[in-house]
Amino acid sequence: KPGGLRLMQRHSSEVARLYQTEFIRSARAVGMLWAVCTLCFAVIEVVILIQPSWVGTRELHYRGGGPAPPTGTLGLFEVCMEMDWPVPECRGSLHTLTPLPAFQSPAVLVCMSLTMVWASVGCLCLFRFCNAATVYKICAWLQLTAGFCLVLACVLFPDSWACAEMRALCGEGVSSFSPGNCSVHWAYILAMLGVLDAGILATLAFVLGNRQDALLPEDAKDGDGKCCTYSC
Repeated sequence: KPGGLRLMQRHSSEVARLYQTEFIRSARAVGMLWAVCTLCFAVIEVVILIQPSWVGTRELHYRGGGPAPPTGTLGLFEVCMEMDWPVPECRGSLHTLTPLPAFQSPAVLVCMSLTMVWASVGCLCLFRFCNAATVYKICAWLQLTAGFCLVLACVLFPDSWACAEMRALCGEGVSSFSPGNCSVHWAYILAMLGVLDAGILATLAFVLGNRQDALLPEDAKDGDGKCCTYSC
């Protein structure tokens, strides 16, 4: 009986070790996917910031009898009007990162969101030196803050439509949350999708951080926990 008990304990220990090994492999795969998605989200944030395609004119059937209505797009930094030339004529200060006067607050919020996301990308290097659970949670808070800033930018942007740049592009019927002859374009929609992306990435990072202690071997748990078992 004692020999049978020891055999059962050994078998149970081997099963637990195999389960932990598979669990660690799955966590590594999810962690790698999270890191790649974080990097993609950082690139998307750059596109959201610099593209002058937050608002654009609708297709109108011009019947003559007066000057044709302007056509073009508008972003946080530039207003681009479509002329006879193949390339639109853009007015603004994208090179100096000076936002249009009416959209300074949304531009600052998007810049803050961009900074938070790229900070979380930089934190990926800390997996080699710091506790993985701590790094995951730091990245989660950074991404959650980035999403919150992006939410505020998406709300403040249409609230600032009653400005000279919007009236010149979209007509006199422009007011807050009413774009007149224009409609939201893909960059603004991408910003709203970025909010959802930030929420998903932050939630996944919190889950990975909370589960990280279960992935560590027993000798690592008994130590000071300053080194992680794997890196992304």
